[in-house]
Amino acid sequence: MQRYFLTNEQDEQNILFSKEDIHHIRRVMRMEEGDHVYTVFPDGRAAVAVLTNVTDTSIVAKVEEWLAHSAELPVEVVLACGLVKGDKFDYIIQKGTELGAAGFVPFEAERSIVKWDLKKGAKKIERWQKIAKEAAEQSHRNRIPAVAEPMSVTQIIEHGNMFDVKLFAYEETAKSGEMPAFYEAVSGLESGRRMLAVTGPEGGFSEKEAARLQGAGFIPCALGPRILRAETAPLYVLSAVSFYLELKR
Repeated sequence: MQRYFLTNEQDEQNILFSKEDIHHIRRVMRMEEGDHVYTVFPDGRAAVAVLTNVTDTSIVAKVEEWLAHSAELPVEVVLACGLVKGDKFDYIIQKGTELGAAGFVPFEAERSIVKWDLKKGAKKIERWQKIAKEAAEQSHRNRIPAVAEPMSVTQIIEHGNMFDVKLFAYEETAKSGEMPAFYEAVSGLESGRRMLAVTGPEGGFSEKEAARLQGAGFIPCALGPRILRAETAPLYVLSAVSFYLELKR
């Protein structure tokens, strides 16, 4: 069954869909009255719903069964990622959403090759949010990760005050052979806690940035003995969190 995220307040016996979802249900999936879909309400509850009225311009459904299972990580992991070249950030958002990220915060680092274009920024954020929505539907999430406006390193540091655990992937830590920090950070997470994981652009963090982050309480972490690409590091973080908190236990 297809999964659709509902907007605004909804009556479970009179569910209404967005124009985009109406087009997908009617024109792409060619559904009719009596067909079933998964619906996710704004509060994160999910249900199986049956289509009760289908036209080219409006679709109405009602809840048949509430679903108790949630595919969300037991902790909230937000990824703050340095801006990267080409469509790599699209990939981070798509795969990061599939792996359970709660949100994404792009930032412009000293070594970022890509610079944020304010004129095109709004459309890019809109496109990234659409990628997150589609990935959340595909992976049967109960929430769509939010994509924030780009921040500076200073803003990232301030943003970190909202989290229980904050860390940054630093290749110099990997080169020195110091491996326990990331394991200790993940193994210490408890259900309901919040983690901010910061990963750099293609060139990594400058020494100045690393010093600022560490001075603000961010834990420098090696993500294994190998040096990872900018688009691989955030996905490694999510995979490790999922393994430890969802599979290992």
